[in-house]
Amino acid sequence: MRADRLVALVLLLRRHGRMTATALARELEVSTRTVLRDIEALSAAGVPVYAERGRHGGFALLPGFRTELTGLNRDEALALLVAGSRRGAQAFGLGSALASAMLKVVDALPDGHRDTAAGAAERLLIEPETDLLARRMPVDEVPGEVMAAVLGAVFAGRRLRLHYAAPGREPVWRTVDPIGLVTVRGRGYLLATRSGEDRTYRLSRVLAAEELDEPAERPDRVDLDRAWQERSTRFRHGDDQVTAEVLVHPERREELVGTALAVHAEETGADGRLRLRVSFQDRRHAVWALWQLAAGAEALSPQWLRDDLYARATAIATRYGPHP
Repeated sequence: MRADRLVALVLLLRRHGRMTATALARELEVSTRTVLRDIEALSAAGVPVYAERGRHGGFALLPGFRTELTGLNRDEALALLVAGSRRGAQAFGLGSALASAMLKVVDALPDGHRDTAAGAAERLLIEPETDLLARRMPVDEVPGEVMAAVLGAVFAGRRLRLHYAAPGREPVWRTVDPIGLVTVRGRGYLLATRSGEDRTYRLSRVLAAEELDEPAERPDRVDLDRAWQERSTRFRHGDDQVTAEVLVHPERREELVGTALAVHAEETGADGRLRLRVSFQDRRHAVWALWQLAAGAEALSPQWLRDDLYARATAIATRYGPHP
């Protein structure tokens, strides 16, 4: 909303003192033309914002000007509740609300504490987008209109109509009773029930969503942590799960354990390698996990797993081997 953006613009100028139109546009995620229009609107409304020309110029507020901090809106309050993980806010479409809320919080601090708090925040980085190997940490992209409908239904306690694309299947419409939202490693999930049965939907697979007028059938209170643990347990023990015997070099153990569903047994062999019995979600998961470890691991059983890995390795060797 434009009103929220105008407030954010004023708070940015109060915090930084002077900013160029380009810097403001980057912070507000709008065009520089929009920033210039907003500056004109603020001036017309009596906000003492002025332009300083020159190499180090930009826009600034007259010294001593202070806004009356309005109350946080719903999205900003929710953003603060998930502020322990900025990636969580992004997964639920609350990234911009989080930025706006934090500006308001900083502006509301007493003058003697504002600079201290801002300086401390600069020395904390929570969940960066890449790890030390420059691998990008994935965050699901969910259309804004989809996320707005899902959030509205979850918080209002109304039924939700989803156009959902399950892996390997044609998208279908279904009506669910939303329970709550969970974010895990940048991926958002909707916990719901359908016809009384527990269901979990990955938000990035929701193609469209519609909040219905009818109330959802759900308990007044919910323990999301417990609900997620129960569904995770059922997921790990699905019908397609496979178990494999694997030899792995000790330095690659954590990679294997990090991708497997569970470790059922482990011992150290005479050659120093670890022998593990691990389970995977399905055949494709098992092949993928062992392929990532290359020569750092060896699948001992089942035989089909060895055959699949051999077929992959042969195909790669043929492609990159010497040509006649």
